[in-house]
Amino acid sequence: MNLPFALLLVVALAAPAAAQEAKEIKLDGYAEWRDRGALVVEGQRVRLAPAGKFKGGGEARDFSSVPLGYEVKVKGARQRDGSILAREVEARPNGNALFEGDLQRAFDEQESEYRRRGRMFEQDQEGRMESYGRLLERGRHVERVRRIAARLVPPYMEPEDFRVYVVENEEWNAMAAPNRSIYVFTGLLEDMDDDEVAIVLGHELAHATYEHSRKGFKKQMLIQLGALGLLGIAEGAIDSEGWRAAAQVLTVLGASAWSAGYGRGHEDQADRVGLRYAWEAGYDVTKGPQLWQRFADKYGEGNKVVNFFFSDHSQSLVRSKNLRQELAYNYGGQ
Repeated sequence: MNLPFALLLVVALAAPAAAQEAKEIKLDGYAEWRDRGALVVEGQRVRLAPAGKFKGGGEARDFSSVPLGYEVKVKGARQRDGSILAREVEARPNGNALFEGDLQRAFDEQESEYRRRGRMFEQDQEGRMESYGRLLERGRHVERVRRIAARLVPPYMEPEDFRVYVVENEEWNAMAAPNRSIYVFTGLLEDMDDDEVAIVLGHELAHATYEHSRKGFKKQMLIQLGALGLLGIAEGAIDSEGWRAAAQVLTVLGASAWSAGYGRGHEDQADRVGLRYAWEAGYDVTKGPQLWQRFADKYGEGNKVVNFFFSDHSQSLVRSKNLRQELAYNYGGQ
């Protein structure tokens, strides 16, 4: 039977949309809010399908009892309302991971050195220092960032766990270190309103709460240990020789694991999660796509300055499109 051309056209146009809706979605994040029966994981609203499988540890006896702050993995499909209908959910307590304590201690020392010198800087292996600017611990800029950050912190954490600093530098930059110290450049604060600062800061907080530095560092560390012939190391079962080698690599890679930028997957995840942080705090997240365009207009498509927020993101048009889609999925289609 020959179908009319108009009907064929409708079928052809509808097929990609149907395929996209049926595409499996995988989430690997934390339970951070509850929203009308849904669990918010990686910024997405998740509901367990009637026949869905749940695997829990600790106090997570079933889907409805997953404590906030637990690690959650999800497999499911996007629904028409933007939520994720999960066929599989796994939840477990957020325990200590490989290198987590070591990386935190390294950045505690780095933070102490910033404070001692009164400025933020980067130092290479030869001891040469590049200063980013004077470090401020009080004043109107610090109070503003502290006020915004306190609203952004997810409910299973305390605002007091984060320490806020401002760096005198005209560039648009912000970062949250693995030890929960936060640094924001004055250039960003002077050129952006509170909604925009919240979106940027939410993104950076997500890097810290989702332990992106540790995960990236772990990958680099294992590569280095492999080069040293120590690949026979099990997570949580490193021998003394392995730890000595790890300590040496930590000294070399500690700062670069943070300052070298995150992978695109972590950056895009931080966009999604950071947007949720800003939205839950009551900020206008519809400014997100245009904010990215402002960064692109200022710095171009590449990373022309040391800018952690810019880092290894998708191209500006792609990222703007992703953020608009995120708004449609989770924030009323705005």
